[in-house]
Amino acid sequence: CRALRQREAEEDEAGWAQAREEAEVVRGELQEVVRPLREPGYREALRRKVERARKRRLRLQRRKQEAKAAKEEEAVRAAEREAKIDQWRAKCIQEVEEKNRERELKAAADSVLSEVRKKQADTKRMVDILRALEKLRKLRKEAAGRKGVCPPPSADEAFETQVESLRTLLKNRTELYEAEERALRVMLEGEQEEERKREMEKKQKKEREKLLQQKLEIDSKLFGEPDEFPLAHLLQPFREYYLQAEHSVAALIQIRHEWDQYLVPADHPEGSCIPPGWVLPSLPTNDTWASAVR
Repeated sequence: CRALRQREAEEDEAGWAQAREEAEVVRGELQEVVRPLREPGYREALRRKVERARKRRLRLQRRKQEAKAAKEEEAVRAAEREAKIDQWRAKCIQEVEEKNRERELKAAADSVLSEVRKKQADTKRMVDILRALEKLRKLRKEAAGRKGVCPPPSADEAFETQVESLRTLLKNRTELYEAEERALRVMLEGEQEEERKREMEKKQKKEREKLLQQKLEIDSKLFGEPDEFPLAHLLQPFREYYLQAEHSVAALIQIRHEWDQYLVPADHPEGSCIPPGWVLPSLPTNDTWASAVR
């Protein structure tokens, strides 16, 4: 329009005609662009296209958010697994260190005990040697007597004094080594007792954990998972009612009193023993029941 006005103001017929031709070309292009907008179903098709694009964009965003949430959840689970693995590794390392310490202590005690036993064996061998010397001197003295050679009494007294001194020394050493052996045995028995006590504590701990796990499984079957039921949940009053004996002695006495009213002898035809724990529900026998349980 500006070009046409400018050519008209300048009274340039040739330029004005050229500008008009260019304007006609532009007008034709614009009409070709605008032509689909005037068709009856174009606006509805365009609206559906925009709606599909919007839904696709929302779907991609939702998938992205789900992928991000899944990634974060996997990271949390990985961190929990790593924490459990680290805890298990630390526990294993501690157990191995304890076993190594016990093994080293036992080896040291066994080494000392073997050393004491070696000393006892040496002492016993010396006692046997001393007895053999006494027997040998007696035999030589008898042989010399048969030949008419008799040693002076001072020689017998000196020999007896020396033998008695050695016998006393060996006796003292024997008593000392026996005391050492008794002390080592007491120490070893104490270590073994501690080891048996630790094994018993580990076994009792495992039993307690097993019983606790069984109790949690039974409670989850009867009342559902505690994490899934907030305080305002519909089943919360039932949980409080059936678990009141765990928090109140008076409630425990009252419930036991109500149970005791139905006690009968074991041979009663219409009686049966009170179950030791919860009576668990049987598994669903059909899909409808299973869907209602879920």
